[in-house]
Amino acid sequence: MAQVIANTQVASNVFRLQVAGNFSGTMGQFYMLRSWDKYPLLSRPISIFDITEDRIEFLYLVVGEGTEMFARLQPGDNVSLDGPLGNGFPEAVGRTAFIGGGIGIAPFYYALRSIPNADVYLGYSKESYMVEAFQEATSGKVEVNIGGIVLDQVDFNAYDTIISCGPHRMLQAVQHKQLSSGTSANVYVSLENRMACGIGACLVCSVKCVDKRKKACTDGPVFRAEEVILA
Repeated sequence: MAQVIANTQVASNVFRLQVAGNFSGTMGQFYMLRSWDKYPLLSRPISIFDITEDRIEFLYLVVGEGTEMFARLQPGDNVSLDGPLGNGFPEAVGRTAFIGGGIGIAPFYYALRSIPNADVYLGYSKESYMVEAFQEATSGKVEVNIGGIVLDQVDFNAYDTIISCGPHRMLQAVQHKQLSSGTSANVYVSLENRMACGIGACLVCSVKCVDKRKKACTDGPVFRAEEVILA
């Protein structure tokens, strides 16, 4: 168990949770969190937003019963964390772009500690949040799109590495743009699949790939864009 330092609302239904302790993890990995005993049955997978010497942070969207319980956490409350889990982002080569849709922006902030000169594209449906934090974290450019298509602002041929995270339809569009642009960049997608265990013991997060079915929790959540079938 670990203790909550802060749980701040940064936008409508979006919270930044800070938990005290000495934690580890690489960019793109996640933790399984729970703030309850027996119900709900399952913990919730939340990607790492940031790690510093004395804390770990998560940026999460309230979408159901579990995250609604997270939103009620107060400083001093206890949470259970299991992780780090999953295979995170690859080591970036050359010019790098992060493309995030909605809460899919969350893992990029910690990634900028390792790739502080990356360009960041943030797509939101209605309202933006955490933009200033991203601007302070990178020496590259930060572009924001609200209510439109953030991919329209990205030249795939301007980068050597492209890493994206967001809704299923956005990741489909990433795949299509990879093909239509003829880019030679290494393009990756980080999936937001539902997970039950987080350790590969179940098939809840099964992903259809070109060669076989894989698990988002242990084989991913990060895959090469051409590897997964998102149709």
